[in-house]
Amino acid sequence: MTMFKTLNIFRATGLPDINALEYALCTNEFAPCSPSQDKSCGWIEPRGEDNGALVESIGGQWLLKFAVETKSVPGAIVREKADAEAKAIEQTTGRKPGKKETKQLREDALLALLPQAFPKRSAVLVWIDPIRGVIYTDSASAPKDDAVITALVQAMPNLQMRYVQPVLSPQTAMTGWLTQDAEYWPEGFNVERACELKSADEEKSVVKFNRHNVNTDEIRKHIAEGKLPVNLAMSFDGRVGFTLTDNLRLKKIAFLDGVVRDEGDADSFDADFTLATGELSRFVPSLLIALGGEVPVADDGLFGSED
Repeated sequence: MTMFKTLNIFRATGLPDINALEYALCTNEFAPCSPSQDKSCGWIEPRGEDNGALVESIGGQWLLKFAVETKSVPGAIVREKADAEAKAIEQTTGRKPGKKETKQLREDALLALLPQAFPKRSAVLVWIDPIRGVIYTDSASAPKDDAVITALVQAMPNLQMRYVQPVLSPQTAMTGWLTQDAEYWPEGFNVERACELKSADEEKSVVKFNRHNVNTDEIRKHIAEGKLPVNLAMSFDGRVGFTLTDNLRLKKIAFLDGVVRDEGDADSFDADFTLATGELSRFVPSLLIALGGEVPVADDGLFGSED
């Protein structure tokens, strides 16, 4: 098990000290949706303890947790209620509501139904390495990542951050590794038994391999025909398993047999975080080296105070 199942990697500058960050997060602390609210988001305690710190510092590494709560009502139910209101108006006034009024009826119907909707809550972990100037999020979707980035920038006025951009694109690298023998794979890395190939033409044809040797002529034939890798299962140093994607999102992160936290540590939260950050702090820089290193920072790729 690992605390992080997914990682998105950002280079960051302008980080505040931990006390200033704690104070800033308190101004955007999470509160559940009100009866008429369809979405609420904000920062919560990473340990899950009421009135605890919003920034946990363990071994010089910081951990934050961003919560998102949403409520939704099926569109068919909203339309049904709005149509009933429109029919009542027609029966009492003899006229059908126009487009503008119909739109308002649907908005009113949604507001009336929202208090009955069940909320769904999810959370995104944010790991900040202030020493190396790196921020990691464990979000598996772009919209959630956008929400977290916005909240981070709002909390830290001097923060500038950008997605880490390697010299070699992940897709180019994966293509090379799948068409070469194992002796040419980057040091410390192994290609494992799963990958997904997708063509760039109009058909967008997809071929997936699971529990399958991917270092084969069959895979090379698909690549020669124009199908390129978008996901590739890999491992690092026999300690970390993961799936590399074509946009450098790391998925399905797992520690392999033999990688365990110190069972003598009474605080499992601290021990799990220390283990995760220790292993991943070795793995991520090695992966970036395998991808040719980082492209120098370009101002137009930054999220932050100058946006």
